[in-house]
Amino acid sequence: MENYTTDLGDMDVTTMIDYGDSAPCPGTEEKHFAANFLPPLYSLVVIFGFIGNILVILILVKYKKLKSMTDIYLLNLAISDLLFIFSLPFWAYYAAHDWIFGEALCRILSGVYLLGFYSGIFFIILLTIDRYLAIVHAVFALKARTVSYGILTSIVTWAVALFASVPGIVFHKTQQENRRCTCSAHYPPEQREEWKQFLALKMNILGLVIPMIIMICSYTQIIKTLLQCRNEKKNKAVRLIFIIMIVYFCFWAPYNICILLRDFHDSFSITSCETSSQLHKATQVTETISMIHCCINPVIYAFAGEKFRKYLRSFFRKQIASHFSKYCPVFYADTAEQASSTYTQSTGEQEVSAAL
Repeated sequence: MENYTTDLGDMDVTTMIDYGDSAPCPGTEEKHFAANFLPPLYSLVVIFGFIGNILVILILVKYKKLKSMTDIYLLNLAISDLLFIFSLPFWAYYAAHDWIFGEALCRILSGVYLLGFYSGIFFIILLTIDRYLAIVHAVFALKARTVSYGILTSIVTWAVALFASVPGIVFHKTQQENRRCTCSAHYPPEQREEWKQFLALKMNILGLVIPMIIMICSYTQIIKTLLQCRNEKKNKAVRLIFIIMIVYFCFWAPYNICILLRDFHDSFSITSCETSSQLHKATQVTETISMIHCCINPVIYAFAGEKFRKYLRSFFRKQIASHFSKYCPVFYADTAEQASSTYTQSTGEQEVSAAL
């Protein structure tokens, strides 16, 4: 067995090559590939994912005041993505070096990574159901889509995500292998293959199959309802729905397929070193692509809305531009003019809304 990067049981930030009873392949090329490929990409995901999700939280709390079920779910999705991102710097270091952070952090970070992964997917499902209720069952939604229900379902969702993450905490530990310290999953020897295959199936079912079924069923009904409405913005809404589904499928399906091929390699007759090497490279690449989804979430679920974009512009004017205006008078004049224009426009919008 050859370890490089880290195996998270049902979600790998690094990959573990297992060749059963046959002689192990060297794995040198894969380790070199991981050491050069993963750290810079993980770093980019951390930077952009952190900035985007922090902005979402600031705007939800400061401007929107968490007044709806949708706001509650968006807040929890951003927190899920930040949890996911929090562990990436450690895995980025581990991809190029030994594990130096101890067994406690090995278990904790494996659990945090999986908790962020599963909770993020579950809150995307809840946002899909929330949109379905709001559009298809608008009357029922008036009673069901409350902040209280949003908080309650969020608590249950975190509990389920924590339960799904338990194997990552239980099975992960540090170990000296081939003169280097590793952080990887170690299953009971007599049930090793069963655990690997069970966790791979669990990840595919919870992370791809169920979300896609719910998305397809919900958004099909949403599109039917929107097409029946005489709304100028329905085409934009339908377009956004297709983007959500296509983006989710493109980011997560390739990685889930690689995981199935890897953990069921005997069933797919993947036995040669060359084929295994290509598969593990593909797993690393598709896994990194799937991580980018946490950077895309703020754009799709938050910044795509007109109100959210307005709050974002207001935040930058008041917090960023006003700060620079202290040092540059040009910024002050420009900011004052924009603030005046925004105030007049928003006042007009409020008057129109009140009249309607």
